[in-house]
Amino acid sequence: MSVSKKVVLGFSGGLDTTYCVKYLSEDKGYEVHSIIVNTGGFTDAELTQIEQHAYSLGVKTHTTVNAVKSYYDSIIKFLIYGNVLKNNTYPLSVSAERLSQALHIAEHAKKLNADAVAHGSTGAGNDQVRFDMIFHIMIPGTEIITPIRDLKLSREAEISYLKSKGVNMNFEKSMYSINKGLWGTSVGGKETLNSKGILPEEAWPTQVTASESREIKLHFEKGELTAIDGQIFEHPTAAIQHLQTIAGAYGLGRDIHVGDTIIGIKGRVGFEAAAPMVILKAHHALEKHVLTKWQLGWKDQLAQFYGNWLHEGQILDPVMRDIEAFLTHSQQNVTGDVFVQLLPYRFHIIGIESDFDLMNSKFGKYGEMNTGFTGEDVRGFSKIFGNQTSIWHKVNQS
Repeated sequence: MSVSKKVVLGFSGGLDTTYCVKYLSEDKGYEVHSIIVNTGGFTDAELTQIEQHAYSLGVKTHTTVNAVKSYYDSIIKFLIYGNVLKNNTYPLSVSAERLSQALHIAEHAKKLNADAVAHGSTGAGNDQVRFDMIFHIMIPGTEIITPIRDLKLSREAEISYLKSKGVNMNFEKSMYSINKGLWGTSVGGKETLNSKGILPEEAWPTQVTASESREIKLHFEKGELTAIDGQIFEHPTAAIQHLQTIAGAYGLGRDIHVGDTIIGIKGRVGFEAAAPMVILKAHHALEKHVLTKWQLGWKDQLAQFYGNWLHEGQILDPVMRDIEAFLTHSQQNVTGDVFVQLLPYRFHIIGIESDFDLMNSKFGKYGEMNTGFTGEDVRGFSKIFGNQTSIWHKVNQS
């Protein structure tokens, strides 16, 4: 008797990956091992339901990986250090978590010595590139199977196939496609399919329930959020999740991102990321007080590259480790409190308190008094500082 080939399938329990289980096991004869990587978007009850669904479809094994902390430690931490916002707008909510998921799926395929690995990506988005590229690097030679992409399946064709296989699930399509994770939630719908349109209030997963102004205190230790209003958290992921419950109720972090995809087309997607946006702005405010001009300047340039390269799936490029080393070192003095005022749909950074604050009255007050040098010092400095430009103008005027 021939032994079935093993395939590891990244499984979310949705229509596409449900189709993949039936197609791979019953039509292609594979022994299917499903895996779901939780990067902060699932409750325990949802994960249990997904596991039950996987086994009901006929998978050989199903594995649930809790990757929330490792996702933060390997990716999110550096996005905070770099104040990374794609196109000055988007905190890389989905693109970052896809990389964490792909890495864990590849490791699982190695562990099981699988003959193939599969995912449910279509041929129209970024995820297909991210998954494929990481699999090519981490498990070279392993066959990559993508039924939805390869068969160019429509939603209707998938539903018809699954019904013919006796699969009983909710085939009703939600008006909005929602992907939730630790670092934000993406929201796609009819309004994001064109260049004009904003998501209606009811489309946002978190509704606005807070109306009164509230001031909160965020404490950072070497660039990481460790406490909120004096409450200390065991791991920054818990602080992020706690802040999300507070800031999300104000409708913060909602926006539409217009981005350049890896495959060359532009796309729009809505997102809500209350905690990420407050954290990034608060962290940046603290940095502006405790870092020098050129620390800030070079950090901005490296972080922009880091965010763009990460978005395009290049997490395994060794240059990323080099930039992470720089970002980590830059955070040595990024310790202190940041005070934030929350209001419905907006927030303000009130200020910071830090032992490393370089805006120190001992050395002068901007626009009022300076104690570090004299007016004569500035007179000479100004002459020398502009000397080369002065020479250029004199030479070219003659």
